[in-house]
Amino acid sequence: MFLNKTDNNSLNHFLNMKTKNYILILLIAFSCIKCNSSKKEEKISTEKTSQIKNHKHETLTAEDSLKLVNHEIEVKGDVEFPQKLTVDSLKKMKVVEIDNFKITGKNGEIKREIKACKGVLLRDILEKAKIKQEDHKDRNFYIVARASDDYKATFSWAEIFNNPTGDNVFILFEENGKPAKNGEMIAICKNDIKTGPRHVYWLKSVEVYKVE
Repeated sequence: MFLNKTDNNSLNHFLNMKTKNYILILLIAFSCIKCNSSKKEEKISTEKTSQIKNHKHETLTAEDSLKLVNHEIEVKGDVEFPQKLTVDSLKKMKVVEIDNFKITGKNGEIKREIKACKGVLLRDILEKAKIKQEDHKDRNFYIVARASDDYKATFSWAEIFNNPTGDNVFILFEENGKPAKNGEMIAICKNDIKTGPRHVYWLKSVEVYKVE
């Protein structure tokens, strides 16, 4: 079958239009992919910024710092006996004295040195609150020490109850013979290589959660 000139022109016009439509569709699809990719990168960047913010104490004025001080800490979550602890209630528990505790930063630099401090083992506090374990094999829990500014440090059940770390995690209430600075109660982990990341002042709560 042969096409006349008019038919030929119509066919060429049709093919040109079809090609243009394909190119347009490809451009739209590419723009969508690029847009989604940009949004994804922005989301990841925002999440990373948020994570960094949650794991870093903000530098505050003395006045703002006082607003973050808590006069009691809550022990809550997956525990049978939630607690509200004050300095006075900690003093009634088994108090431990710690000498020469150094707070070190991420690069190993000494930020602060406490010649003598007093506190209570976190393990003793958790035993008093009693974690909700179904049986002795039920050990998949983690503990969050949370500050008023939402700074957080975490510990596993194994660290506290089946590891030497359990003998080195304290809630402090006294430093160098005086009430603890930056909050009445502070969480520390004495045997960390870098003690700063799990040094939680303005302590607000100790929360126990089961790993699902």
